[in-house]
Amino acid sequence: MKHFALCNKKLNTIMKKILTICFGFAILSSHAQKESVFKKDFTKPEATEVWEPKPKIVTPGMGTAPPSDAIVLFDGKSMDKWVMAKDESPSRWVLDKGVMTVKLGEGELQTKQKFGDCQLHVEFKIPADAKNSANRNNAGNSGVFLQERYEVQIFNSYQNETPLYANGQTGSIYKQVIPMANASSKPGEWDAFDIYYTAPRFRDNGSLEKPAFITLVHNGVLTLHHFEIHGTIQYIGIPKYELHDKASVRLQGHGSAVSFRNIWIREI
Repeated sequence: MKHFALCNKKLNTIMKKILTICFGFAILSSHAQKESVFKKDFTKPEATEVWEPKPKIVTPGMGTAPPSDAIVLFDGKSMDKWVMAKDESPSRWVLDKGVMTVKLGEGELQTKQKFGDCQLHVEFKIPADAKNSANRNNAGNSGVFLQERYEVQIFNSYQNETPLYANGQTGSIYKQVIPMANASSKPGEWDAFDIYYTAPRFRDNGSLEKPAFITLVHNGVLTLHHFEIHGTIQYIGIPKYELHDKASVRLQGHGSAVSFRNIWIREI
């Protein structure tokens, strides 16, 4: 036991020395960087040139096709990357002719993979007869949920033909913000969301450090610009944040046979 205690003491001493050396190198490096700034000749262009690191090479997709570093979530061939949100069973939505469509009564769909900060592309189509829905609130109603909590609303908002509160129409963060423009396509035609999302940050004690932010381009039109998300979506009540990690992208099933295609995401 004495031998073990002696070895342990020596090990602790060695570790302290290593940490001291590393800390010393960090301080010297920091001083060296500061000194190098003061030694620069800012009358020359080279003084403000930064050569490293170089950005990674990404090949853009043609049109709305995914870029080379994107994760393709739905390409029209399979729903293997999706599960039912309520029990994580295989998707029971309808897959037909390269399109997946909400199956009424089956609930929401979500990705198997979890995400945080991202660039997300989603194409969707509400039914051509959406305005004739027996329940006005189901007229093309669906949504794209980021991290299972923050909804970008989908609805029949074409020419405002279905009456609804403005902070619940297509492109709103549901009941939090009115989009800056209504760029909705005619029912039966395809819409596209390009979403740029920054996830919230939480402190070690679980409290909110920074809220989530979102920018939305709807059919090529900027409709949300770096909007600060207020918290989780609430149909009744006040939004609030809850501690969470990376989470799924979720597509809402809400009484309307909304269709989706060409869904891809880039982790940022």
